[in-house]
Amino acid sequence: MTDLATPLAPTRQAAGLRRAAPALLGYAAVRVLGLVALALWSATRDKSPHQLLTARWDSLWYTRVAELGYGYEVRLPDGDVHSNLAFFPLLPWLERAVSAVTPLSYADAGLVVSTLASLAAASGIFAVADHVYGRRAGVCAVLLWAVLPVGIVQSMAYSESLFTALAAWSLYAVLTGRWLTAGLLASLAGLTRPVGAAVVAAVWVAASASFVRGSSAREPSEGSSSARDSSARDSSTRDSPGRDSSVRERSVPASGGAPVWSRALGMLLAPLGAAGYVLWVGRHTGKGPLGYLDVQAGWGNGFDGGYAFARFVADKFTSFPSALAGLGLIVGVGLVIWLYVICVRQGQPLPLLVYAGVVTALALCASSYFGSKPRLLLPAFPLLLPLARALARLRTPSSAWLLAGVASASAVYGAFWLNGSGPP
Repeated sequence: MTDLATPLAPTRQAAGLRRAAPALLGYAAVRVLGLVALALWSATRDKSPHQLLTARWDSLWYTRVAELGYGYEVRLPDGDVHSNLAFFPLLPWLERAVSAVTPLSYADAGLVVSTLASLAAASGIFAVADHVYGRRAGVCAVLLWAVLPVGIVQSMAYSESLFTALAAWSLYAVLTGRWLTAGLLASLAGLTRPVGAAVVAAVWVAASASFVRGSSAREPSEGSSSARDSSARDSSTRDSPGRDSSVRERSVPASGGAPVWSRALGMLLAPLGAAGYVLWVGRHTGKGPLGYLDVQAGWGNGFDGGYAFARFVADKFTSFPSALAGLGLIVGVGLVIWLYVICVRQGQPLPLLVYAGVVTALALCASSYFGSKPRLLLPAFPLLLPLARALARLRTPSSAWLLAGVASASAVYGAFWLNGSGPP
């Protein structure tokens, strides 16, 4: 009877969900605000917000892959060939799976997947920031990610939310020494977007660093009770009043007693998703291992070290109105680079630095459609952590009003942007 009268201890998952609840509720509120603004703006333009979210630009290509499979292409008058082989398969696979077990169309299934993935991404971002800098910084990091000017993409049937969810949880697994989980999630991220290479790089660099450290690692491995106790003490200390959250000892991930084989297997798993799809495309097109690069070239995509983007920005200064846009682009790129430098100076954990650095480099140095570069930077959430830390130091009412104002501006901009002529 005594045992029956004793309340059961909450599971770790339930405790984690309660800890993340303020971040997830705030994130959901920002996304709802963005959708309301989109609906109101679209009504004035006689457009369907549902179509804007599910059936335009990349979302159409994903839907076609889900419905018809690979092999569809469009030949443009200038000779370029836009093939759906450029789009990685995980999102279409999930759209097909959801549509198979529900009455939803492929397009609506994509919207459901993206919505759920955006919440998973928000929880993953919170887990990473909470682990490194504490709960308040975790909440602020999630809300900052939500109020980005291009945050409306998180509500579209695009792959950014799915990729960010897989990347964030893979990085969290690395930080907590769960190497098999990290490798598996990195492999799935590699099946989602080409930038999955950033997650693979983070796993490989972190695992290599753990090999170098060997037995000198400071934390026990996954599953160890001492690791859980240490994590609880760290969490309590991070959230204790008066503690400067800038004082962190974990600049490298935990590995501790994790067996060598688990780290090696995690490294082996990480690139399988991306490598498997790229090699399949090469065989499918008959162009060998580099066939995927030809597919991307048909879309005008490539990596030129930022030369094409620099020319694009320079061309803006040929006339006065466009010069303002050019100046804005320079300021935006400078801000991204400055944030990364701050991340390095604050001693952000190595896997986060590697991941954010690769995502940023691939976004800024690619010769792809320049209007999409803000969207391509969306998964680089570690860049927001310095801002989250600064915001966490403010009094709660001050940070709440500041975020509310930015969220309102972001919602209006997102509605305007999505109702424009070009793809996001």
